[in-house]
Amino acid sequence: MRFAVSAAAFALLSTAAVAQTPGSERFGARLEGFDYGREVKTHRFASQRQDVEMAYLDVAPTGQANGRTVVLLHGKNFCAGTWDETIKTLSGAGFRVVAPDQVGFCKSTKPQGYQFSFQQLAANTNGLLQEIGVEKPIVLGHSMGGMLAARYALMYPQAVERLVMVNPIGLEDWQAKGVPFQPLAEAFQGELKTNFEGIKAYQQRIYYNGQWKPEYDRWVGMLAGMYAGEGREIVAWNQAQTSEMVFTQPVVHEFPRIAVPTTLMIGGRDRTAPGSNRATQELQKELGLYAELGQAAAKAIPKAELVAFPELGHSPQVEAPVEFHKALLAAVK
Repeated sequence: MRFAVSAAAFALLSTAAVAQTPGSERFGARLEGFDYGREVKTHRFASQRQDVEMAYLDVAPTGQANGRTVVLLHGKNFCAGTWDETIKTLSGAGFRVVAPDQVGFCKSTKPQGYQFSFQQLAANTNGLLQEIGVEKPIVLGHSMGGMLAARYALMYPQAVERLVMVNPIGLEDWQAKGVPFQPLAEAFQGELKTNFEGIKAYQQRIYYNGQWKPEYDRWVGMLAGMYAGEGREIVAWNQAQTSEMVFTQPVVHEFPRIAVPTTLMIGGRDRTAPGSNRATQELQKELGLYAELGQAAAKAIPKAELVAFPELGHSPQVEAPVEFHKALLAAVK
């Protein structure tokens, strides 16, 4: 028996097949077209003589409410939506969960002219929390969000119940160790070349110790889709600016001043070291050794405890969610 397929139906099927191919997605500069699966709210405010917006998730407890809030700060190659499993776990345990997209990232404003600093992003986040009535949350940051969380705890120590850093970058000062600086114009040209294959190859090598799971493709596609869309230039420009921020604004030297109770959650197979591709081969061998960096950070921060995942990489919450969330709930309870 044969079935006739019209040209229109064939085209529709072909389009659906392309849309499902990893790396084929195209999203707007503010990640239009990518669904977090939750209501996205907007915090509007003036910053640096312009109006900007921070997109954020604000999820009520699904379990018995405990009156506490966790604020989740995403990394440079991540978004609020990447926290999906963590949000489910924490809300199920009775926490209110707030997950913002920082200005310059994901579903938030991509400003053409903005002086990016961790202090500015911390102030933006503090303004959001004040507006929505969050007074003393647990502040949890991953990757670049870990640097931001540390800066937040330094700026607002009385407004933080506990600091949690998950494989934060910035546990070492790459510039001080000899990694060359990259001019912003060069960084921008490099960002313009970003695509799905490049992001996946980097994450597989640096984040996941050479391993890959199909579920990681969703988060790679989320990033690559912004670089593939019509707003790719402003996306690349903001990413270049924030790369410079990460490289030139270390917080590691101020760890002894962090006054709040702190939990460091470290995947020992992580090798993230921004700018290491510009370093000599000898220096590269010394960078991004998270098993050692995590121990050093735990000693430097006065009220710190270290939770180690020796066999996990840069994103333990994505790589091994059951193991990670069990440890996280133990830390925050």
